[in-house]
Amino acid sequence: MTLRGEHVVKFAVYLVLAAVSAFMIFPFVWMVVSSLKPFTEIFADTHFLPQHWTLHNFSSFFHQTNAARAIWNSFYIATSQTILSLLLCALGGYGFAKFRFPGRNVLFAFVIATLAVPFAVIVVPLFVMMRNTFHWIDTPWPLIVPWAANAFGIFFMRQYMLSIPDEILDAGRVDGASELRIFFRVVLPVCKPALISLGIIVFIASWNNFLWPLVVLPSQSHWTLPLVLRSLQGPPGRTPYDVLMAGSVISTLPLVIGFLVFQRRLVSGIMAGTVKG
Repeated sequence: MTLRGEHVVKFAVYLVLAAVSAFMIFPFVWMVVSSLKPFTEIFADTHFLPQHWTLHNFSSFFHQTNAARAIWNSFYIATSQTILSLLLCALGGYGFAKFRFPGRNVLFAFVIATLAVPFAVIVVPLFVMMRNTFHWIDTPWPLIVPWAANAFGIFFMRQYMLSIPDEILDAGRVDGASELRIFFRVVLPVCKPALISLGIIVFIASWNNFLWPLVVLPSQSHWTLPLVLRSLQGPPGRTPYDVLMAGSVISTLPLVIGFLVFQRRLVSGIMAGTVKG
């Protein structure tokens, strides 16, 4: 292939990527633009950009709902679940990657198999257990504890830890270090890229979780941000889409900023986990 042909192919690839990116970004741009419009302009179909720019929708979102409390609830739950999940999934991945014990492969296959179980299948028995056994309904704990040691996180950390040479761990054992000390002082620092990547994934999933909080959080004072956004939806013609769009921007913006800040570490952590299978 000639140099000119390579440039044509590269240009075509960039053009396709740009078109796909624009297609995916457009809903977010429309949401941001709509949050800055008065209600009457959102579906007017006359101008894409606002004719009368306003920030009133954002103040209305906080005045009409308990948004400040919901933001704190979402942040507290997502942060707690992320920290606990990183600890437990790293421990589980370390055990499956670096320890030899009878039934290890069968147990790991069982853990992976749980990924195929739909959430709709376990929602009722899990709710009954949270209510009758632990009495955790209308508290943050059902959103933190059941999902802490999840199968995806254990698999993700195991794949990364397989790339850690066993000689490093053996050197620590020869020096008299305990397994927990090796885990916290040797393994976790090496796994920093994977921990950051998994932390981002778990935090985003917890922040956006809707169905399970809807089931276990009946009180408005305990609602998370997705539940507050859902409460704004009314019957046809009665939904305040201007306020709803402003709330959606507030809900989405922290995730977008966090992803942009940690983008490099997220990609490096995911790619590093594919070194060994």
